[in-house]
Amino acid sequence: MEANFTDLDDEALIQWICKGRHEAFAALVKRHSKRFYSFAYLIIFNKNDAEDIVQEAFLKLWNRPELWDPGRQVKFTTWFYRVIRNLCLDHNKKKKPLSLSEDMQLSNKQPGQEILLNQKQKQEQLDSLIQELPERQQLALNLCFYEELSNKEAAEIIGVNVKALQSLIMRAKTTLKEKVEKYLDRGLI
Repeated sequence: MEANFTDLDDEALIQWICKGRHEAFAALVKRHSKRFYSFAYLIIFNKNDAEDIVQEAFLKLWNRPELWDPGRQVKFTTWFYRVIRNLCLDHNKKKKPLSLSEDMQLSNKQPGQEILLNQKQKQEQLDSLIQELPERQQLALNLCFYEELSNKEAAEIIGVNVKALQSLIMRAKTTLKEKVEKYLDRGLI
């Protein structure tokens, strides 16, 4: 009997992927690619690089599906967030992020309506400020606020307990607030 792959849970899909079933892999990619792309983008801040990272992660899964061990009692998505996170962090170590002034200069060259450009510049400035945070604070913000994961899930992905996650979020918010206030005082935002 042929399985309807879209109805299977992630664990069952990976069992089929271990048997070389492309349909199971396609169903898993379709189910999760948008979510993981969004997450990668929030760390990388580059559309093409985020797409490449997600593609690389899925290819690793296709080539070595046994890397995810259901016996460890970790959901597939939690484990895969870690895979994406690690690839993003490796990418960021290799690539120097743009400074806020360089980012603003690039934004000023983009055509478009003034209001949309202004909103885009503000978002890019905020993204730049988030990029300046320590990695774990960035991850905590991204997982909890952009990915809307629970604190428990986010803590598992980062590898800390829930109290430590909450501390990371509070420190990140405090730092961002201070930086935004500084930029507002200078008239840069």
